[in-house]
Amino acid sequence: MATLTLDKLKEQVRGEVIGTADEGYEQARKVYNAMIDRRPSVVVRPANVGDIISAVNFARESRLDLAIRGGGHSVPGFGTCDGGVVIDLSRMRGVRVNPVKQTARAEGGATWGDFNAATNAFGLATTGGIISTTGVAGLTLGGGIGYLARGFGLSCDNLVSADVVTADGKFVIVSEKENGDLFWALRGGGGNFGVVTSLEFKLHPVKDIYGGPMFYELEHVRDILSFYRDYIADAPEEMGVFPAFQIAPPLPFIPEKRHGDTFIAMVACWAGPVDKGEKALKPFHDVAPVVAEHVGPMPYPALNSAFDGLVPPGLQHYWKANFVKELTDDAINAHTLHGPKVPVVNSTVHIYPINGACHRVKSDETAFAYRDANFATVIAGMWPDPSENAANTKWVRDYYDATAPLSEEGGYINFMSGDDQSRIQANYKGNYKRLVEVKRKYDPDNLFHVNQNIKP
Repeated sequence: MATLTLDKLKEQVRGEVIGTADEGYEQARKVYNAMIDRRPSVVVRPANVGDIISAVNFARESRLDLAIRGGGHSVPGFGTCDGGVVIDLSRMRGVRVNPVKQTARAEGGATWGDFNAATNAFGLATTGGIISTTGVAGLTLGGGIGYLARGFGLSCDNLVSADVVTADGKFVIVSEKENGDLFWALRGGGGNFGVVTSLEFKLHPVKDIYGGPMFYELEHVRDILSFYRDYIADAPEEMGVFPAFQIAPPLPFIPEKRHGDTFIAMVACWAGPVDKGEKALKPFHDVAPVVAEHVGPMPYPALNSAFDGLVPPGLQHYWKANFVKELTDDAINAHTLHGPKVPVVNSTVHIYPINGACHRVKSDETAFAYRDANFATVIAGMWPDPSENAANTKWVRDYYDATAPLSEEGGYINFMSGDDQSRIQANYKGNYKRLVEVKRKYDPDNLFHVNQNIKP
């Protein structure tokens, strides 16, 4: 890259412009998944929307690859690229709450930890993820599955409006009333259509919840998964709960002699009246003996950040995922066989419920198409040691191969790996053609292609 060109960009940008020869480049190019090792030509950390416009124009005019990094949790490493431009939004993390309208606006680099800290002060929340270090924008653009989804819908269902810088460097506001086609596509279509600089959400009265993790012996896997399948079909929508295969971390509430043992867990989030929480969780204590638990009333952000320590930046990541309409006996058998083989404490398998309020949105109402699915399964391979990449990746693939024939063809794009590009159409079902039309309108040259790409 010509120095003069980079110098000109530096003149235009109020934030940071970090080239390959600049101090801090090695740190700036790092991403969450340590399996990804790429060297962009420049990392731009915008201070404002004007900086984003300059960076987008620079990438387009220089014909360079462009990667957008919001919260930075992209497992396939879509927040970076080789030889191109990275727009790293980590300096833009502000969240502003309107307690009267019960809305909140988050900048494009905000995490759910940032968001929850701001909204919880007012006794409000919206559907976020399971890990608080996840980016608000990335999660929402892919759909947004989380603890509160059964009661309030996906994150994208709670999106009121967004500010976007498009491929031609223009700033647009999107909502039901403005640029409705782009607003439709953003709600599940991922980062295909522009840089989302801020997102406005509707909020709901949730301050404290009742819940936490409960650990059971592996001999009860079939009983617990069968119970979960039947229970969640018509459970109160205030209940967000999912099963997980988990090696016990060294936490005080787990007997020391059981640290490092593998369990089937249930993680519950009762968002109804806290004084009814104990009764709401009773079925989970009745289904099988609980070996260890950390259950009780807590602020919602405490649960949303409870597992952050298991997934710090710098792990190796390889994930697979599918939507599931029915957790059949055959599917339970496959989980019973492969789930207990979870390789390290960081790795896990979650089976999230996406019924309830998620089903009250039609499949063509947003880009997120799988409104008839009841579950979203993720096999999240995460581990610290690169020497274990082959063995642990094989565990993920073997597990996926066993469960995929018992699942829907498509999966949740936020859980997809870099080798899942062939599944793009299946991930969007009947919405794919319309997404291509929106892509052609707003990004005809596919500037935004470092993602689960919808080709124009």
